[in-house]
Amino acid sequence: MNFLTLAADTSTPINYFPIALQLIIAIGFVVVMMGITHLIGPKRKTNDKLINFESGIPSVGNARQPMGIKYFLVAILFVLFDVEVIFFYPYAINFRFLGWDGFMEVILFVAFFLCGFIYIIKKGALDWEE
Repeated sequence: MNFLTLAADTSTPINYFPIALQLIIAIGFVVVMMGITHLIGPKRKTNDKLINFESGIPSVGNARQPMGIKYFLVAILFVLFDVEVIFFYPYAINFRFLGWDGFMEVILFVAFFLCGFIYIIKKGALDWEE
């Protein structure tokens, strides 16, 4: 059994050698670069550098105070609707191939999308005043 017949069989470990080699080189590169930057990087620890940075605003009070759920609700709704909008991309690419059947399916998708949006508005999920 020579190397060519061994390489032709896809279930042999030799066919995974390039992937393993690339993985080892990538991990090694990351480890070496992090080690080098840690060793030769500047080490000036001052009081100004050791305090927490709050976007230029002085921190006030305890960071463990409860936060309004509205922020998280809007963030989750943004992700939800953002992902739904991504589904328009395949239709935009293939709209000629899909024809009128595809157009009707997209209209149905938009109708479901709007039903969910109307439900969210009716529930008051986007009302910030309390």
